[in-house]
Amino acid sequence: MRAEQVRERFAELYGAEPEGVWAAPGRVNLIGEHTDYNDGFVMPFALPHRATAAVSRRTDGILRLHSADIEGPVVELPLDALAPQSDENWTAYPAGVVWALREAGHPVTGADVHLASTVPTGAGLSSSAALEVVIALALNDLYDLGLQRWQLARLCQRAENVYVGAPTGIMDQTASACCEEGHALFLDTRDLSQQQIPFDLAAEGLRLLVVDTQVKHAHSGGEYGKRRAGCEKGAALLGVDALRDIAYADLDAALARLGDEEEVVRLVRHVVTEDQRAERVVDLLRAGETRAIGPVLTEGHASLRDDFRISCPELDLVVDTALANGALGARMTGGGFGGSAIVLSEATDVDTLTKAVEESFAAAGFTAPRVFEAVPSAGARRAG
Repeated sequence: MRAEQVRERFAELYGAEPEGVWAAPGRVNLIGEHTDYNDGFVMPFALPHRATAAVSRRTDGILRLHSADIEGPVVELPLDALAPQSDENWTAYPAGVVWALREAGHPVTGADVHLASTVPTGAGLSSSAALEVVIALALNDLYDLGLQRWQLARLCQRAENVYVGAPTGIMDQTASACCEEGHALFLDTRDLSQQQIPFDLAAEGLRLLVVDTQVKHAHSGGEYGKRRAGCEKGAALLGVDALRDIAYADLDAALARLGDEEEVVRLVRHVVTEDQRAERVVDLLRAGETRAIGPVLTEGHASLRDDFRISCPELDLVVDTALANGALGARMTGGGFGGSAIVLSEATDVDTLTKAVEESFAAAGFTAPRVFEAVPSAGARRAG
């Protein structure tokens, strides 16, 4: 129904039917946080929440953009005027993809676009990547560019890094483009090799809840960039290309070599242990030990909170409350400084946990959280 609504609104806006409708999902990252820009391991899965776009080609070098979710008229942008970090609005994400495609030599001559998204913004669920990937997939199809999904993800990352100015890794765009229903995507961000790991929680009587704290975060903010720069400093001091190259068994020796670089020590410790946690989760899921991943998720939260220092009181409250009320594991997910936490629970405990988290937020005077079930869903696709 949503694809049809987007199609109908496109026709109202532009006076003609679109050439097609595409959809790309947001994502939850199960484990592997802030490892993607360190050439490490991540394990996201796609959400049923998605950005949907009705798109038609143009031949006059004009990009026209409209969103159902943001008040305002159609925005018209000449393709020749697109320039990195020239746009601080939502339009930077789709426009950045067009810019990245053209910079890479692909013959995109314009487009009319109408977008609508159900991915919560600022919640750490990759609403921006969903916008980017849906545009990239639509233009790849319409202009017959022949790009593979991983190539689209790379171009979308370039759009976000260079055009928008947010120093994100490759995980979000790859998850949106490549995830499969009922699976988590184990991604090696160094060579982009992918393994689809079965992740059917319902079949095991389990649920994974997303708790959106309603604390907004922004990847282009300075704190995210500082963490990335600190990781790069750590790799340079240790003489490796990326922190991925520090083996878990060698971590203590590596940290000792960093001496009194206390902040760098914390960042390195998180990345190296988080890569190891990602590998442990894969091994447990392959062995059918899904419940056993809970404590590993919780370890990840402690590392993000204490070593990477990107949590916040609301995220910590979700984790602490969930664990105190029977959750199998919980951690913040996404870039940090707000956004969402995930909670692994028995299906029978969902109502109890949800009520406990909502009551704890009310008692603390926080904005009421949004709680919903995360169901591993399909990646980007043509929707009509």
